[in-house]
Formats: sequence, structure tokens, C-alpha cells
Amino acid sequence: QVQLVESGGGLVQPGGSLRLSCAASGSIFSINAMGWFRQAPGKERVFIASIRWSSGNTFIPDSVQDRFTISRDEDKNTVYLQMNSLTAEDTAVYYCAAVPAGRLVFDYWGQGTQVTVSS
Repeated sequence: QVQLVESGGGLVQPGGSLRLSCAASGSIFSINAMGWFRQAPGKERVFIASIRWSSGNTFIPDSVQDRFTISRDEDKNTVYLQMNSLTAEDTAVYYCAAVPAGRLVFDYWGQGTQVTVSS
């Protein structure tokens, strides 16, 4: 089992930046990859970034690639999402998730952290 705890959300003004953190605990050795998703009110959960735990290879869709960066700190078992040039459209609950070894889907999820972009 893997436990994920997000932090770093909050209220930010348009054009501002935030860095979200996701601390993993439990069976860390079994993690294949980690990622970030977000869900805006009334909308479906959307994938926004992933990182392979062993190699550090990342994937970010074109929709946010120029503004978001994902990274990891293996010593701290933590994944980060750096978000820049935020707009109101980035307002959502952001979730951290993990893919177990031998799997191809995100099986473990954090509780989410709220990000609100507003002046």
C-alpha cells in the first residue's frame, strides 16, 4: 500500500505561481510512476503531469506544458508540481496519484488539495 498526501494548495492571484507537494509513504519501492490530476467544479478529473519514479522521465500534456513542471525528490519520497502563470481556469482540486509496479493505471490517490486562482 502507498499513502499519498498533497500540500501546497491555496489562494493565488492570476499570474502567480504555486508549488504543490505530494509526500508518499508506505511501499515506496512498489511505485512505478506518480502523477498529478485536477478536477474543476462540475468537470471531470483531468491528467496534467506524470513522472517515472526510477528514471525521472516526465510527461506533461501540451495544454499546460509551458507553465507546469513536475519533479521528484527521491530522498524525501516527494513529487512536486510547479505551476506558473496561473489563471482562473487553473482553479481546481489537484490530486496526486501513483502507479504501482507492474500496473499501468493510477491505483493510489491522495485526498486532493484546493487551488483557487482569483484576484
